[in-house]
Amino acid sequence: MRAVIQKSFGGPEVLELAERDKPAPLGGEVLVRVHASGVNPVDVAVRSGAYPLLGEPPFGVGWDISGVVEEAGPGARFKPGDEVFGMPFFPRAATGYADYIAVPSRQVARKPASLDHVRAAAVPLAALTAWQGLVDAARVTEGQRVLIHRAAGGVGHFAVQVAKAHGAHVTALTSAANHEFVTALGADEVIDYRTTDYTEAVTDVDVVFDSSSEGERALHVLKPGGTLVSIMEHWNTELAARIENEGRRFAGISVEPDYASLEAIATLIDAGRIRPHVSATLPLEDAAKAHELVGSGRTRGKVVL
Repeated sequence: MRAVIQKSFGGPEVLELAERDKPAPLGGEVLVRVHASGVNPVDVAVRSGAYPLLGEPPFGVGWDISGVVEEAGPGARFKPGDEVFGMPFFPRAATGYADYIAVPSRQVARKPASLDHVRAAAVPLAALTAWQGLVDAARVTEGQRVLIHRAAGGVGHFAVQVAKAHGAHVTALTSAANHEFVTALGADEVIDYRTTDYTEAVTDVDVVFDSSSEGERALHVLKPGGTLVSIMEHWNTELAARIENEGRRFAGISVEPDYASLEAIATLIDAGRIRPHVSATLPLEDAAKAHELVGSGRTRGKVVL
């Protein structure tokens, strides 16, 4: 089978297409024939060495997958022919950019019936990050005010929709070029962060969903008892203490596999309440080009191999 691996840290050019033996599923695992793999900013950071999550190369990056079960080990939740999607093994290596992957069956869920594999592969890591931050940690409820950073990005565009699906009033921060896009996703207010200081334009927010390392500024907009969800500074104990000392809650999020939440997300997708946006689709051999696109920081939604 083909798999994209790297033997050193560096730019997108370190990604190479290699031949590997097809894995065999163990008990409780399924062998998935991967039809599409999502590309995320964390993939780019790990590849470059900026985020040495997997130790030293060689390894393969990529976690988001959508495909068809080809074999099922004893006790697995699925059978051959089932269509599944998920984010297996994160934060350990999964080598998701590959033709096949053997994964624990409880780390994948049945693919939404309304999505093809390309759009399904765009969902798991980004949507789970939004879900685990807003639903599990912040416990967003109807009528609350939610502020979302980088609202047109991979995680952000799901965060807008997850918050709206739970009845929140959403204020989205994004560039002017993306205002129409995030409004179509359901955002109630859109602020151009390049021309407007949101800390002067927004007050009394119940939840700030921060994917831009702006945790300190959340104190200017969060109401007492409000929650800062941080996906970039989940490790920052000083920030957590500062937020808590000011009478607010801090929720640092490091996404993890969660089939139950994926099932809930899939239900909302099939009901038309959440939709992934794929800005570019490339063949597996163009993984380096996909990393260039994601690494630019200007992609809308997701890039998929």
